[in-house]
Amino acid sequence: MGSADSKLNFRKAVIQLTTKTQPVEATDNAFWDQFWADTATSVQDVFALVPAAEIRAVREESPSNLATLCYKAVEKLVQGAEGGCHSEKEKQVVLNCSRLLTRVLPYIFEDPDWRGFFWSTVPGAGHGGGEEEDENARPLAESLLLAIADLLFCPDFTVQNHRRNDVDSAEDVHSLDSCEYIWEAGVGFAHSPQPNYIHDMNRMELLKLLLTCFSEAMYLPPSPESGSTNPWVQFFCSTENRHALPLFTSLLNTVCAYDPVGYGIPYNHLLFSDYREPLVEEAAQVLIVTLDHDSATSTSPTVDGTTTGTAMDDADPPGPENLFVNYLSRIHREEDFQFILKGIARLLSNPLLQTYLPNSTKKIQFHQELLVLFWKLCDFNKKFLFFVLKSSDVLDILVPILYFLNDARADQSRVGLMHIGVFILLLLSGERNFGVRLNKPYSVRVPMDIPVFTGTHADLLIVVFHKIITSGHQRLQPLFDCLLTIVVNVSPYLKSLSMVTANKLLHLLEAFSTTWFLFSASQNHHLVFFLLEVFNNIIQYQFDGNSNLVYAIIRKRAVFHQLANLPTDPPSIHKALQRRRRTPEPLSRTGSQEGTSMEGSRPAAPAEPGTLKTSLVATPGIDKLTEKSQVSEDGTLRSLEPESQQSSAENSPSDGESSQTWREQRRLSNASASGQWSPTSDWILSWKSKLPLQTIMRLLQVLVPQVEKICIDKGLTDESEILRFLQHGTLVGLLPVPHPILIRKYQANSGTAMWFRTYMWGVIYLRNVDPPIWYDTDVKLFEIQRV
Repeated sequence: MGSADSKLNFRKAVIQLTTKTQPVEATDNAFWDQFWADTATSVQDVFALVPAAEIRAVREESPSNLATLCYKAVEKLVQGAEGGCHSEKEKQVVLNCSRLLTRVLPYIFEDPDWRGFFWSTVPGAGHGGGEEEDENARPLAESLLLAIADLLFCPDFTVQNHRRNDVDSAEDVHSLDSCEYIWEAGVGFAHSPQPNYIHDMNRMELLKLLLTCFSEAMYLPPSPESGSTNPWVQFFCSTENRHALPLFTSLLNTVCAYDPVGYGIPYNHLLFSDYREPLVEEAAQVLIVTLDHDSATSTSPTVDGTTTGTAMDDADPPGPENLFVNYLSRIHREEDFQFILKGIARLLSNPLLQTYLPNSTKKIQFHQELLVLFWKLCDFNKKFLFFVLKSSDVLDILVPILYFLNDARADQSRVGLMHIGVFILLLLSGERNFGVRLNKPYSVRVPMDIPVFTGTHADLLIVVFHKIITSGHQRLQPLFDCLLTIVVNVSPYLKSLSMVTANKLLHLLEAFSTTWFLFSASQNHHLVFFLLEVFNNIIQYQFDGNSNLVYAIIRKRAVFHQLANLPTDPPSIHKALQRRRRTPEPLSRTGSQEGTSMEGSRPAAPAEPGTLKTSLVATPGIDKLTEKSQVSEDGTLRSLEPESQQSSAENSPSDGESSQTWREQRRLSNASASGQWSPTSDWILSWKSKLPLQTIMRLLQVLVPQVEKICIDKGLTDESEILRFLQHGTLVGLLPVPHPILIRKYQANSGTAMWFRTYMWGVIYLRNVDPPIWYDTDVKLFEIQRV
């Protein structure tokens, strides 16, 4: 039968279904088989031939027929899984049912009255009389999920057949050890099967259906309570699924082993269409959804030093119920970590390769899913995090992240990407090793729209952050606290900043310490505290080697004197705010010698008008995101409990939020009836007195006269001579006693868990356009907006 006839018959069946007012019996196989038995329709055909309006009409007007359609389609998948899909016809039936369910499920989820349908049992819908009676009571959702799992390891359908004796017995399916059929070599599996286009396509269709099952989460509004567990994911990742381990491993290995370059030969991808990428994308999406687990509320497995012969650590206690999270948290072999890290770094760097060898490799589009996966790995597996930071390999993750951040800074539709990049860097910056690694010289010249500089990866990070703050769009302002916290966390370890970077840091201080900026919002002064903390850390712990920064501080000393003499009287406050109404610029762009951008770079572009984006929930403030720890003499971290935070109040603005200082400050400033905040003298005094200026003032007091004397004596106007003097200068014994280093470490909380959930599903919603699985359905987790 031709494809056109096939489509026609399928369309006829759909029309019959939508026009029948009477319920069709489940036993009327002649009617139901029209949907899957004799047709060969692609998933795109199914979406075109089953319009949304018709699915909704059946749902409202003949609900029993929609229920039967779903039940019969699931029954066919279960039969396919039980029988092992030996004939071409059986395979076609499974694929047709899979496509049909992918089309219909979102319309089941969008209606609250239907939400329980898949979790109810269908009377008499057992697996045939041979099974024990209690099997008959499986909810439809469970039968569907177990069938998908079985079908993903079905010889000659989704995996290669190892046994060539074609025993068509059903026992075979149950005795099959799916661990021998893992899809790709990597973690816990050494054998790489021959690539098979048909198997990849079949896996992809089934993973699409699985992802659609999991997507019920999109139809619940974001709330801390709704968050904890997705029943579909919970069941699929439980011990009920006997394929959980091989499937987790297959997904992870398929993603991490993927090489879009085409077996190492540049331009090879132009010769053959890469069918692997769609599977890899689907695998990455399924993987991050199964790992959506709020680590703040659950006990994460302890990390002990034991290593075992298996790929998974025998953790004790057993860890989370979700087996995917459990397995991920227990990977522990060095070679497995190396495989994962290399794979993710290779894929994240792929868009960068594009920039200096255009078209040499296939440009992948799933970097956001990879960033979520990398985040999950670091968050759930501390051994992996330590491995990443153990060598300079972490820089292979850092550089692509900085590239994405810089590239997306002007684009409103990529706010989510900006956040996840910054969150990952915040998590990494809580570890001393990250700061140390940043001292490695930066030589890879990825064309980026930033000033040219010669220096280290620390210079790259600060120059990109400066660019985001001064030329990103307005909606990035909530991230400023995070960006500067990262710089504070790494600052005690930075051996030598370039002149370009030193000037950028002072430009930020200049911009943030103007009176109108300080007085125009209740939190803005925090940014000045963070920058002063950066300068203090470098002066106290890395004075030798940082003559560029010391020189920049001396040149811009007026800024520090202005801060020390900040006006607090009402007329000055009024005047500062008046000035602001005239210049609504977010930050002064002046005073920063931009310099020419790197060769071959394109300016960061705003989104094309009309670009779709999904809304995100607000992220918690920096005080909720992080927990303060003090670095002891021996380098260990001591958590600063709230009661001991009083003493460190002057070092940092951000303990204020939760503690008395914050309430005090709210009281001191006028929050007028309209809720419009306005600054008062008392409020300014309350934090001005805590500005940590002592170290810098002492430095200026000692060095400025010496530098001036050199200039007068030698008639110098030459920077290099002064820099040489500063390089050999010392402040030993002249500075105040070094303060203890404070690190603000990321801490998991339900606010960020909710943010990740909305971000991840928003990415998945927007990326699945062919077919457009969720478009135009009534999702509740986020709003779809146009730029």
